[in-house]
Amino acid sequence: MASLKEVKQRISSVESTRKITSAMKLVASAKLRKAQSRVEKFLPYEERLNEILQRFLSSETEFTSAYTEKREVKRVAIVVISSNSSLCGAFNTNVIKLFEREYASYSHLPKENILIYPIGKKVRETILKNGLKIEGNFDSLLDNPEFEEIKSLADKIMNDFLEKKIDEVKLLYTHFKSTAVQQLRELQFLPIDLEKEKAKDENAHAVDYIIEPDKASILSTLLPKSLRSEFFAALLDSLTAEFAARTVAMQIATDNASNLLDELRIQYNKTRQQAITNELLDILSGQAAFKS
Repeated sequence: MASLKEVKQRISSVESTRKITSAMKLVASAKLRKAQSRVEKFLPYEERLNEILQRFLSSETEFTSAYTEKREVKRVAIVVISSNSSLCGAFNTNVIKLFEREYASYSHLPKENILIYPIGKKVRETILKNGLKIEGNFDSLLDNPEFEEIKSLADKIMNDFLEKKIDEVKLLYTHFKSTAVQQLRELQFLPIDLEKEKAKDENAHAVDYIIEPDKASILSTLLPKSLRSEFFAALLDSLTAEFAARTVAMQIATDNASNLLDELRIQYNKTRQQAITNELLDILSGQAAFKS
């Protein structure tokens, strides 16, 4: 059995750990509220933009765009979003596993034809550790996400697709559903699946828009805007999911520390009581020996 001093040291250590995890939970909760606020402010714009786009696509007029061109996949780009730091449960592990499955699905292509855009230190380090090449360091995009910075990366990927340097773009990230639930998402960013977009709006009432100058021109402007918005929304969504995962992880760690403290205090009291009992027995034994 551990001595009183050892148990007391363990209690002190666990108390310090609980203070740290409790403080980290408060910080993560504050960041989560801020991230949720940003998502809630941006999503109505993106949803409205997508709604208008879907209404256009649901009309009978056929429309084609360079962003919708489907061709044989010889070069592919994979954009994967993780976090820059740890202590967020299985958040990074899950998205890295999703990336590995996605990468394996293109194993028939030469490695140099799979372009990897890792956003987040954790996934970037894992990819480099596995000996794979990346297209740059984009960790800073997570520190203080701004639309213009995200737009630059999105435009580069979109231009590469238009110039046929890549034939397909996949976007992998974690979707925030609630504080306790985060879901992995795998989206085909490019080419845009028009049939899928039309299917989203097939049950909606037809809207007769007055269009100037023409539908093709409007769609040519809306599609890039929609793609940039989708990219930015995915980043904000992933950040929100990260803070939610960290909040839950730190709450669990704090609860575990509290439970361990209760067990250690019981052990301390038992050990202390045992020591007192032993001392009393020694005194009584000495007294009995003295009388005899």
